[in-house]
Amino acid sequence: MTVRIALIGAGVMGRQHATYLERNPDTELVAISDPFNTSLAEELGVPTFADHRAMLEQVAVDGVIIANPNDLHVSTALDCLRAGRPVLLEKPVGTHVEEVRALVVAEAESGVPVLVGHHRRHNPITAKAKAIIDSGRLGRITTFTGLWQSQKDDAYFDVAWHRRQGAGILLINLVHDLDLMRYLCGEISAVQAITSTAARGHEVEDTAALLLQFSNGALGTLTGSDACAAPWSWEQSSSENPAFAQQPEQPCYLIAGTLGALSIPQLQVWTYGEQKGWHHPLQQSAEAKAEGTALGNQLAHFVQVIRGEARPVIDAADAMRTLALVEAARTAASEGRRVNLP
Repeated sequence: MTVRIALIGAGVMGRQHATYLERNPDTELVAISDPFNTSLAEELGVPTFADHRAMLEQVAVDGVIIANPNDLHVSTALDCLRAGRPVLLEKPVGTHVEEVRALVVAEAESGVPVLVGHHRRHNPITAKAKAIIDSGRLGRITTFTGLWQSQKDDAYFDVAWHRRQGAGILLINLVHDLDLMRYLCGEISAVQAITSTAARGHEVEDTAALLLQFSNGALGTLTGSDACAAPWSWEQSSSENPAFAQQPEQPCYLIAGTLGALSIPQLQVWTYGEQKGWHHPLQQSAEAKAEGTALGNQLAHFVQVIRGEARPVIDAADAMRTLALVEAARTAASEGRRVNLP
């Protein structure tokens, strides 16, 4: 049976979701709510609503995709849960941990599922990388180097909320990397950070450097900037989004362990032969990833969640832990100290 889905938010991400809804034979986009943008609904010939609550009352839907501004995520998701509608909520789950706690409680008490859109978890590259790490081929993980260094167009900041607190690279971009670092290497127990607004001069940070300690003893770094001419980011090297110019030969994550190392997204594995140590060359092999796309796989999973066939890969509570990392990084940067996470 076709799953009827409504979309809240018709911006960049909303359009991407609409494209995948059209491609998926199990889904039908039946309505769109956006108080400032009716063009997408008009293009697709579906009803449009300024108020998403009116849409939920007037249109029969099986699930809702929320892709409106970050500071509206939690309140909008709560409205959907009250209406009994499963939600695919774009990341970040919210702008502050405290507000997200209400969503975690509502999800638990209502039994209505929330799938948070950390879509990289659904990428075939991620699945293969996690399989390699979990197999023990790399041994005990010692370091995780993450890079997100790119240059956003100046027009990106013509949107007012992109310049306000809550829309810097920590919450818009590095939240994805922090989530994958957690997913691939385990929970992070402590953070130190420095941020800067020097390159763009906006209210929000344009550059950040994080030092991370994992609960399993591994150490990590994550450096990011949206104001530099560089090819080292997931968007530019993973081929996940064709809207970005691609540098497929460049890594964005380097994971090293006692037995080997892995570069992502290339899925190149480096290990020693019979002789080990830095006097001997490492052997290189490339792993193949499965077919499929991150957003396509995420939507297919959301259909399973709506039908009761699966629990969310990342629910509100799990996403809140990633958001807590962003808050810890902000605190560490503003107060110049190490922040421990429970």
